[in-house]
Amino acid sequence: MKLPYLSEESRGLNLVALGGGTGLSTLLAGLKRLVGNLSSDDLWISNLSAIVTVSDDGGSSGRLREELQMLPPGDIRNCMIALSEDSNLLSRLFRYRFRGQGELGVIASATFSWRPSPR
Repeated sequence: MKLPYLSEESRGLNLVALGGGTGLSTLLAGLKRLVGNLSSDDLWISNLSAIVTVSDDGGSSGRLREELQMLPPGDIRNCMIALSEDSNLLSRLFRYRFRGQGELGVIASATFSWRPSPR
């Protein structure tokens, strides 16, 4: 019997994590270590994906929503860092601050290069 949560090419799990905030990125960083871990006969994670909720509206996130009419990228950015092969490098890249005009010039970062669509 074929189980729907197993991938076609292996016995590895196709896993999707749902959530947001600090918890999801922490969970993804831990689960990432199990992706492709073929060292045992047990099940492993073949594919790891995330659906990230974006509901923050305080602080700079609120200013992003108001001034740029965009969803706050912080939780998505943290999940991308958690899932990356070199999380230290990607973290440093996303912390880079561009110079800019207006209130958001100080917080504008490389994150905006992939600007998510508003609702």
